[in-house]
Amino acid sequence: MASQGSASSPLSQRRPSQNAASFFSMTQLHKGSSLYSSKRSLLPDHLLDAREMMTQAQGQHRDLIQTIEGLPPAAGPLSPLDQDLLMLKATSMATMNCLNDCLHILQLQQVARQRSSLGGEGDRWRPGGEGDTSELKVVAATAVSGVTGPTIEWLEPKLPDILKNGGPLDSFSTEGGPLEGSLLELSATEPCSFSGEEIDGEDEVEDAFTEKEEELGAVEEERSVILHLLSQLKLGMDLTRVVLPTFILEKRSLLEMYADFMSHPDLFVAITDGQGPEERMVRFVEYYLTSFHEGRKGAIAKKPYNPIIGESFHCSWRVPRSGEPAKDAPSTPSPPQGSPTTEGEDGSYQLRFVAEQVSHHPPVSGFYAECPERRMCVNTHVWTKSKFMGMSIGVSMIGEGCLYLLEHDEEYTFTLPCAYARSILTVPWVELGGKVNVNCTKSGYSAVITFQTKPFYGGKLHKVTAEVKHNATSAVVCRVQGEWNGVLEFSYQNGDTCMVDVTKLPVTKKRVRPNDKQGPTESRRLWQHVTESLRQKDIEKATEYKRILEERQRTEERHRTETETPWRTRYFESEGEGWMYHKPLWKTPTLKTYNRGRWALVREATKNPMVTLTELQTFSGNGRTFQKDFHLCNTLSVRPLW
Repeated sequence: MASQGSASSPLSQRRPSQNAASFFSMTQLHKGSSLYSSKRSLLPDHLLDAREMMTQAQGQHRDLIQTIEGLPPAAGPLSPLDQDLLMLKATSMATMNCLNDCLHILQLQQVARQRSSLGGEGDRWRPGGEGDTSELKVVAATAVSGVTGPTIEWLEPKLPDILKNGGPLDSFSTEGGPLEGSLLELSATEPCSFSGEEIDGEDEVEDAFTEKEEELGAVEEERSVILHLLSQLKLGMDLTRVVLPTFILEKRSLLEMYADFMSHPDLFVAITDGQGPEERMVRFVEYYLTSFHEGRKGAIAKKPYNPIIGESFHCSWRVPRSGEPAKDAPSTPSPPQGSPTTEGEDGSYQLRFVAEQVSHHPPVSGFYAECPERRMCVNTHVWTKSKFMGMSIGVSMIGEGCLYLLEHDEEYTFTLPCAYARSILTVPWVELGGKVNVNCTKSGYSAVITFQTKPFYGGKLHKVTAEVKHNATSAVVCRVQGEWNGVLEFSYQNGDTCMVDVTKLPVTKKRVRPNDKQGPTESRRLWQHVTESLRQKDIEKATEYKRILEERQRTEERHRTETETPWRTRYFESEGEGWMYHKPLWKTPTLKTYNRGRWALVREATKNPMVTLTELQTFSGNGRTFQKDFHLCNTLSVRPLW
């Protein structure tokens, strides 16, 4: 592993050697030239201390390798093949390669300065001067002559600009590139001419793209690139603005990943069926614990696309009343989101979902789902904050969600766990960790869910525990233990137990409109070229398409800054420290629908518990003739179903 990492450092292909000593031998050959005349001795050697420190570091690295390789093969607690020691060797080697690369670049820069200083006729080197860049490019190109691969285009340290989301990406110029002439659709900003309420569910079809990330793909081939990237990061460094390689991306946006967490909508809509507040809280915990397995889309940890500000994702699910996942029934005409129709011709409930990237710095996503017929909805805002943790990457899900059960006038607030990408140099996998709190103020019930990370030695993977208790008495009414991606055991106060295997739960496929029916800022249409390139394993083309999207976002952001134009969201409104969907269910006059042939009788909604509608005395379809008899007076309206 160590030797493999050292042989394939990304910058190793840009120059003829891996260490500083080879550079000394190269310059020794040119001592007879005019560049290295006696005047050279008058110039100070600013890199002397750096070379001495590098020599010491190389000696310490060599001692470390010899000590590890000198361990007995089998005796004792450690061996040369211990996984942690192999990882230590690889990390040490990558660090030394990075330091050698930096020293080599500094030496090239020093040579350029000396050439300018000794060139005569007052042509002295000036930082940032006209001859600065050209001299450095000539020296760099000379040093790497005869070596294939890209040449060094800069000698000043530019790591902050490269890692900053919004910095220059000169190495990805589209001029004369393989995608020249094919990026017009991405490079120009296409205005969106519709609002959320005009999105028509009639065009939705069952999702055909359900592949899981089960293969490493280019991650295995580009391990040296990952090593090089890791060598530039510091422990605890915020990765929010770090541009990561394209080959580690999975083929969906983060907004779609949030939608995939609702792949068991039957459990979601069943929450409101609980006979009492205790049962409803337990049902919510069951749904919550089973949502993460399907949302991950495979065992291999890959990163979803960072949503672009203003990006949105829309989908829906059909949930049969029998509680089984809906099969792909013939598409029925359905009204825009927020209209009265909430069930299909097959009698299934309809659960609708919308997500939007409401902020770029910090990256905040808002998503909302509702089932009007069950009088329930959930609103969530999440700020994803990632940091480097050595051989892992930690992602904090900062934010809060709230489930509204309007029939019971209950609100369930909840938080989200942290996610960790482990073993990023070998086979990356996902682990959840942290404590989640669920609370319902009205009912007086709460739950604490603990996702336990695996200890360094021993222990189980993906372990989770939970307790549901009544706050007034502190009585624990239900305990849960198991694995969030395996079997969960629910133990109740009366001694009953229930086992839930999340891998065997039926999955309901979401319904999504085809790309050509989507708006220009909807996730699948926005990222379609990147996704298709990744499916074809064309990493270079995927990187180029991704760069075009990111550059467009930066251009628009600079324009808003220059014109002092604030960003306006489309579906979510800022509310306190969070974000709320602009037309939540309790503001929509569409809770109850009564179908009679071609027409529907609709009662206006309120956030209060539903008022009972007594038997309808008269109803005529085409004539729209009806009489009403309510226990309480409510607004009544009639509209066609299609």
